[in-house]
Amino acid sequence: MEEPSFPQGRAPHFAFFRFLRMNSRKKFTLRLRSGKLVLGERTLVMGVLNITPDSFFDGGKFYAEEQAMEHAVEMERAGADLIDVGAESTRPGSHEISGETELRRVLPVLCGLRRLLKIPISIDTQKAEVAEASLDAGAEIINDISGLKNDPRIAEVAARRRAPLVLMHMRGEPRTMQKGPFAREVMRDVIEGLRKSVILARKAGVPKSLIILDPGIGFGKSFRQNYELLQKLPQLAKLGYPLLVGTSRKGFLGATSARDGKPAPPEERIWGTAATVTASILNGVHIVRVHDVSEMVQVARVADCLLDPKRRLKNETRRYLRAGCQRYVPSV
Repeated sequence: MEEPSFPQGRAPHFAFFRFLRMNSRKKFTLRLRSGKLVLGERTLVMGVLNITPDSFFDGGKFYAEEQAMEHAVEMERAGADLIDVGAESTRPGSHEISGETELRRVLPVLCGLRRLLKIPISIDTQKAEVAEASLDAGAEIINDISGLKNDPRIAEVAARRRAPLVLMHMRGEPRTMQKGPFAREVMRDVIEGLRKSVILARKAGVPKSLIILDPGIGFGKSFRQNYELLQKLPQLAKLGYPLLVGTSRKGFLGATSARDGKPAPPEERIWGTAATVTASILNGVHIVRVHDVSEMVQVARVADCLLDPKRRLKNETRRYLRAGCQRYVPSV
């Protein structure tokens, strides 16, 4: 990216462009059964589909099979690049459910979505048997929020099936993770934890090219630490893996947006989500996991243009050619 010259006294602007250049994303290619997924050319948006009665934001909304499938199709139409399907709530204070219950919830939906969606599906689970059955039912990516701590056999499933594996950092477990104690140095804790997860995955035979890392925003971190992690994402990128981040409507955003001493409820956290999605992208994240796909697709497009202003010119050229040249009026 070119660094434009600025008049004297405009050093902050120069520093901003230098910051963007330093945090430019490395490109990766994920090999899926359905094809390849390029990471880094633009931000990919992962839509959240919770088939649960008790998730913190949308619990119960898409619990029924038909509603879940309709919502997934809506997210694809809104611009989602992937759908992350989960059947077990992992909100703070939640309790683990059995693999049998998880499969009973998720398999009918996955089988239906395999016929309806053209975009890849990720299965959000901490259990090897659920991961295996979900891959059989149409999922192509495994998203393990425990980073293989809950069930290391997930790595064996990913290796055998050649499925991309998302390894997330979580301090503790969902039932108690927000009760502390929190790490003294959160980024060091996250990096050390994810390194251990990567070692387990690699020993099980998962290729480096199939691993994605997630710092686990809101999973065993204080509100302040969540912001610190977002600020220091370039340090995590130095591990050499694609990054996924999920901040969507989480509790730390509610605390920041509190009024009269009361945290903003999940329904009022979309602007905070937009701000943290932007920060994540500018700090090098490849995939953002969100509930509000239509809105965050727009946010991602604008943030991508901040990372690479030339992207807008490329898009304008495509519109010019599609419009037949003479009829095209450039946007302002």
